[in-house]
Amino acid sequence: MDMNTSEQPRGNAATTIMLEADKSTGEQPMELFITDEHTEQYLALQAGGGSDRGLWTGVLGGIGGCASVGLTLMLAMQGVFDYMMLGLGLSLFVVPFLWEVLRPLPLPILFNRRTREVYFDHEGDLFHTPWDGISAVANEFQLVGPHIGGMQSAALEIRVWSFEKPDTALMISLGSPFGKSLAMQKGFWEYIRAYMNNGPWFDEHGNHSKSDAFVKSQLAVKPNMSGWFKDTFNGVKKTKAENAGKNYLGGSDVVMLVFTFLFYPCFRIQEFTYSVAKRRSRNLWPKVVNERLKAGGPTTRLVDLERDRGCRVSKES
Repeated sequence: MDMNTSEQPRGNAATTIMLEADKSTGEQPMELFITDEHTEQYLALQAGGGSDRGLWTGVLGGIGGCASVGLTLMLAMQGVFDYMMLGLGLSLFVVPFLWEVLRPLPLPILFNRRTREVYFDHEGDLFHTPWDGISAVANEFQLVGPHIGGMQSAALEIRVWSFEKPDTALMISLGSPFGKSLAMQKGFWEYIRAYMNNGPWFDEHGNHSKSDAFVKSQLAVKPNMSGWFKDTFNGVKKTKAENAGKNYLGGSDVVMLVFTFLFYPCFRIQEFTYSVAKRRSRNLWPKVVNERLKAGGPTTRLVDLERDRGCRVSKES
């Protein structure tokens, strides 16, 4: 395809700034829907897709499987037990579940508080960098095209080095840049800074806090499809209270309640499948990483291991 045709969206560079681990950007911490795990030991950011893992299990098991099992139970109540129908219902859940769980998920970008370093897996090779002295590049640009108009975007990237091969480096993006502003990416960098420097729990200004209330409020903003029915139901209850129970239920409310109720099993199964697949994928990290993710594991950095093993260290440590 000709890259010079008018059909291709073009990016207009606007601003590039450097962000430091020990310098505030002036923005308040903001989570951008890509935090997979926020624990006392590490912060895991989704990388390389995979957030839709479990979708096929949710659709096939939640709709086809539940319908088949439900029909089997209805027939059993009438004295007819259909083994084929039950087997079909179970297979619609078990087969896609095993297929999605047994395939490894892309490993996340890990920020380890205990060792103060970052881990990244690239096609089976371990990359890392110390947190102290780290810099991030924030680049704001506008993507312009005939079909998308003008879309403001901003990338946030850090550099990591291959373990025991310090001459090999990568620039990795902390989440998709599309639809994000420079202020949003600076806020996300503040979220990471607050976690690594003052965490694991912190307040809206990034200061250390004994309470996890602010962190939970940030993570709660992330779309939760299984909670869609609960949110819709609570919205109807609120409208009922505001109208004193009179003429509060509209046609759209009924449609949303029915729709979210019917799809609730799909969303729950999808989330369960993703959770199981994620737990299995944790074992794919090399031993030097896995043991450092444990509460009582080693605190030596990988850059220190490289130095002890006689590797030439070419990065800041």
